[in-house]
Amino acid sequence: MTTQTVWRKPPFIKSPIVRWAFYIAVAAYVIGTIATLPIDWERTAQGLTRAQRIFSGAFPPSFERSGLLISGFMESLKIAILATTLGMILSVPLAFMAARNISPKPVYLLGRGTFILARSFHPVIVAIIFVKAVGFGPLAGALTLTVYSIGFVAKLLAERIEEIDFGQVEAMRSVGASFFSTMIYAILPQIMPRLVGLGIYQLDSNLRASAVVGIVGAGGIGATLANAFGRYDYDFALAITMVIVGAILISEAVSGMIRKRMT
Repeated sequence: MTTQTVWRKPPFIKSPIVRWAFYIAVAAYVIGTIATLPIDWERTAQGLTRAQRIFSGAFPPSFERSGLLISGFMESLKIAILATTLGMILSVPLAFMAARNISPKPVYLLGRGTFILARSFHPVIVAIIFVKAVGFGPLAGALTLTVYSIGFVAKLLAERIEEIDFGQVEAMRSVGASFFSTMIYAILPQIMPRLVGLGIYQLDSNLRASAVVGIVGAGGIGATLANAFGRYDYDFALAITMVIVGAILISEAVSGMIRKRMT
C-alpha cells in the first residue's frame, strides 16, 4: 500500500519560530502605529457629515460653464503632449548613457544617477518646486511631467538596451563603425518597438498626472477642479471629475488598441 504525498510550497521563512516571531512583530508594529497616530476621531466622525454635504451639493453635475471646462481640459492635453515629447527626446540619450553594456562606468553612473534623481520625488512635490520657480500655469506642469517622463522612460529604455542582441553591435564595430553609427543602425532598431510603446503609455500616464499636478497650481484641468472646490461649486467639480474620468477611459482604450496593433 502506497501513501500519496501532496506537494506544498515551502514557506518563505523555513524556521517556524522565526516565522511566527516575524508575524507577531508585524502585528505589534501595526497595532502600535494605529494606537500612536494622532488621529482626531471626533473630527473624523464629523467628516461624514461634511462628506454628505459635499455629495448632496454635487448632484446633479453642472455643465453650464462648459467653456471653462473645455479650456482646462485642452490645456491638460497640451501639457501632456508637450511633456511626453520632451521627455522622450531627453530619455533616449539618457538611456544610452545608463546602459551598462555600451557606456563606460563614469557615464553609466551619471546616467543612472540622473533618472534615479528624477524618480525620487512624487510629481506633486516636483510641481510645487516648479510653481515656486516659474510661477503658476502650464509651464510648471509641462516641466514637472517632463521630469516624471524621464524618470520612467529612461529607466525602462536603458534596461531594454542592456537586453539587446550584442552581436549586431560587435558586427558594426568590427567594420570600424563609429559609436553614433552603431547606435543608430545596430541598437536603435532593436529598441524602437519598446520606445514607441513607452511613448504611448507615458502620454496616457501624463494625461492622468496633469490633472493631479494642476491642483497645486501647475495648470490644466486640475487647477480648474481646485478652483471649483475652493468656491464650493461641488456640482461643477463633479462635472470636471466626470470629464477627467471619461478622458482617461478613452485614452486607455486608444492606447490599448495601438499597443495591440504593434504586437
